[in-house]
Amino acid sequence: MGIIKLENIKVYAYHGCLVEEKKIGSDYRVDLTIKADLTTSSKTDHLADTVDYVHLNHIVKEEMAIRSKLLEHVAERILVRILKELPMVKKTTVNVSKINPPIGGNVEMVTIQMSKKR
Repeated sequence: MGIIKLENIKVYAYHGCLVEEKKIGSDYRVDLTIKADLTTSSKTDHLADTVDYVHLNHIVKEEMAIRSKLLEHVAERILVRILKELPMVKKTTVNVSKINPPIGGNVEMVTIQMSKKR
């Protein structure tokens, strides 16, 4: 078993419950951790034998572009697509962070973390 991480994927999106968030958007950070058997790819050196992180990044960008009120909702969509489209993935964890959330305080970011496995 091995781990692939995509860290600090930066996205501008329009998630949130406030009307202002829908209009002006915000900066987000997404981090993925993927568990998969990397034994074959470590020997063959073939992209077809591993989890393509370009595909992972594509899933994140597409799902982040679909407006959600809650970060949990967008995270769930990301997890479901990864498991559906990439059969080599055994477990995936996603962190979705809203940078400078509008919560009336000096908060750098708020993050939700969710995981799914086969």
